[in-house]
Amino acid sequence: MKYLLPLILPIFFISGCATHQSPTGRGQTLLFSANEINQMGDQSFEQIKTQEKISKDKATVAYVDCVANRITKVLPNKSIKWDVVVFESEQVNAFALPGGHIGVYTGLLKVAENADQLATVIGHEVAHVLANHSNEQVSRAQMTGMGMQLADAALGAGGVSNKDLYMAALGLGTQVGFILPYGREQESEADIMGVELMARAGFDPSQSMLLWKNMAKAGGGQGPELLSTHPSHSHRIDDLSQMQAQVMPLYMLSKGKIQNQCQNLK
Repeated sequence: MKYLLPLILPIFFISGCATHQSPTGRGQTLLFSANEINQMGDQSFEQIKTQEKISKDKATVAYVDCVANRITKVLPNKSIKWDVVVFESEQVNAFALPGGHIGVYTGLLKVAENADQLATVIGHEVAHVLANHSNEQVSRAQMTGMGMQLADAALGAGGVSNKDLYMAALGLGTQVGFILPYGREQESEADIMGVELMARAGFDPSQSMLLWKNMAKAGGGQGPELLSTHPSHSHRIDDLSQMQAQVMPLYMLSKGKIQNQCQNLK
């Protein structure tokens, strides 16, 4: 019996976890409070700012701020003041963290050709936060801590702390040699929520499909979808295409109320 306890105890632990539903009705296991997950986001963002070069280009910063601010203004929680930072890097990437943090790499601006396409990415990343995907990822890392330690040894990262594991779970663990990327269901969920956010903010949702086509060109060849944690570009574009009839009325309604000044800043 003593040999079975290490296998049985995690089952009882997991069964007692707080279960929630995501915005699309998917079941989630969330172990951390909103305050705890926000603190992790705050700490992670501060760490990133010490490791990456922050852009001083006023025009670029104003452009990204304009797009990000319009997205965050349509969020249901108006009490969070979102912090937006542009990083000088060739990475074609952006991220959002719990606690109200958005990071955009200048390399993304070469692929996102206009404000609508940039809004696609920012809306998608903010949607990850709204859907508690960060909490979900960190909770998984917590429940599989032993497996993470084994992965650490296999990858030769060495000396990885709990804080580093949480960074990896937030998708920001490249400095320790690995990350836990969002799964396909989470990515698809963020696509659905993100395209609605951009439409409500007055950005053209049809540009979301063009953005992912640009991403596909920039990323080169992509393996079969089952070999990736993310939806294939073609699958993602198909899903977004089906969303257009639902979100275009939101865009047309908001378009008349919001002046699109962001593109003029680029």
